Amino acid sequence: MNGITRRGLLVGMGVLCLARFSWAAPYESPVQSTDVWRAQWHDAKRNRDVPVKIYYPKANGPFPVIMFSHGLGGTRETYQYLGEYWAQHGFIVVHMQHIGSDDATWRGGGGMAGLRAAITPKNALDRPHDVSFCIDQITKLNTDPTWSLHGKLDLSHIGMAGHSFGANTTLMVSGMKMPLATQNVADPRIKCAIPMSAPAPMLKNYDTIYGSIKIPTFHMTGTEDTSPVDRANTTPLDRRIPYDHITGADSYLNTFTGGDHMVFSGRPRNTAPVATDDRNHALIQQSSLAFWNAYLKGDAKALAWLRTDFSKELGANGVFEQKKAK
Repeated sequence: MNGITRRGLLVGMGVLCLARFSWAAPYESPVQSTDVWRAQWHDAKRNRDVPVKIYYPKANGPFPVIMFSHGLGGTRETYQYLGEYWAQHGFIVVHMQHIGSDDATWRGGGGMAGLRAAITPKNALDRPHDVSFCIDQITKLNTDPTWSLHGKLDLSHIGMAGHSFGANTTLMVSGMKMPLATQNVADPRIKCAIPMSAPAPMLKNYDTIYGSIKIPTFHMTGTEDTSPVDRANTTPLDRRIPYDHITGADSYLNTFTGGDHMVFSGRPRNTAPVATDDRNHALIQQSSLAFWNAYLKGDAKALAWLRTDFSKELGANGVFEQKKAK
């Protein structure tokens, strides 16, 4: 082998791999074995079905809970890279499917027109009600000795996350006042939240809309974060509006350089693969885990890593901002 020993080759490869993946030096907790549990629950009060997929650690627990809301056209099966990862690191993750704004909107020839038609006030309001209904369900089941997840859930520590239309849902249950809505859909059981690619509201009284959010939030977006269903004249900078106008709690914002709207979905692209997706997915996983550990488990080391080390880990791949509650 031209004088290169097998051991030397392996060491060299290891150095190359370390350099190649140096961005992925993680904040992580021990990985646990996981499983999934599926159901379709029925909300009799609203005569509405809510399919769920729950990722959970096989250990006894109890574990904090993360509720997850998919984007427009998604399902409970999407965003698996987040559900699995969070469960591996000690969380129960409930992926909800929102009928009316799920994959039925584009299947069967509905396409982009079907997606746009699903952006309605009714669907926007159904989603946070789905969240609260699902929290009610897991609260009941957690006391049922026949349930396979019986006693595993720490329901005093519940977080909420979502992407795009799901980010809007996340902000609504976190306390956002929805323009023109008469219903208060905030759920006080939600203790912290991660909205990814949050849409900007039509009205511009932002301080009123976001001023009532009083829980820690970690916002994520990208410099190319636009969507085909965005309103006219929407820009990637609009995605930071919620972060800029939340003042009542610790807030964080990560903006990926070159990051687009679909980087957060984990779904295959219709176009050629994006070279930065794997790196960005790792950064999303690690930073979100630190946030959940900090605010749902009270982990001071996780909070310190998020506030001081994550920006170093991010490097030129994005810009990380933070502010403490006023």
